Amino acid sequence: MNWDLPIAQLLAIFLGAARAGAWLMLCPPFNSRLIPGQIKVLLSIGLALPMAPHLQATLPSIETSAILAATLLQVFVGAALGFITYLFFAAIQAAGDMIDVFGGFALAAAYDPLSQNQSSVFGRFYNLVAATLLFASEGHQLVLRGFLESYKTLPLNSSFSMATFNRVLTEGIDDMFVAAVQIAGPLIAVLFLTDVAFGLLNRVAPALNAFQLGFPAKIFLVLTLSGTAITILPQALDGLIDKAVSAVVHLSGGG
Repeated sequence: MNWDLPIAQLLAIFLGAARAGAWLMLCPPFNSRLIPGQIKVLLSIGLALPMAPHLQATLPSIETSAILAATLLQVFVGAALGFITYLFFAAIQAAGDMIDVFGGFALAAAYDPLSQNQSSVFGRFYNLVAATLLFASEGHQLVLRGFLESYKTLPLNSSFSMATFNRVLTEGIDDMFVAAVQIAGPLIAVLFLTDVAFGLLNRVAPALNAFQLGFPAKIFLVLTLSGTAITILPQALDGLIDKAVSAVVHLSGGG
């Protein structure tokens, strides 16, 4: 029996799936270890299938060495795009960790089922709320759309600009720290003023042992004001999604 297989189309889908698979391994919220690997493989193929006409038009040489080099390049490109997106979402986790450090919750680390590692209380809480808001606001579709645009702006036969990647990575790190401070800033300021107040109280009445009383007071303030501080999270998440998509498009465009 003779099989008439469209070799070019299969290779194009394979290379596109290699990029998508590497992207899914790093890009939140699809990088969760709770999603089985088989599902991620099928999802990567499903993302590459509708882009097959664009991929086939930019397919490199079908020689074995060229295919291997193109596969490695697509894996690297997908990992780079996923890491850039992950970098912006890490700002929310960093903001929660900063609140834990200043509020005294850093010692109460717990197991995070999403990342399967130890995470602090508010760091895990902010991460779960951000994932919920991402799906509720359909921000995951914007993230997917930004990645799918990379197939058009960065075809299979194009080269990857390391200079652009270094510049986008540096800007992403700066934006991550700035966003983390902006999200956790109000609570950190209140906790800092609380430490100053208890320090002055300890100078006035040393026998009162004000610093020992400061731990439950700071925990009470964090639990009381966390509901107010978390109201800025949706707006901050929208800004981070826009920056992440813009960074991915800018990186894939090479401009």
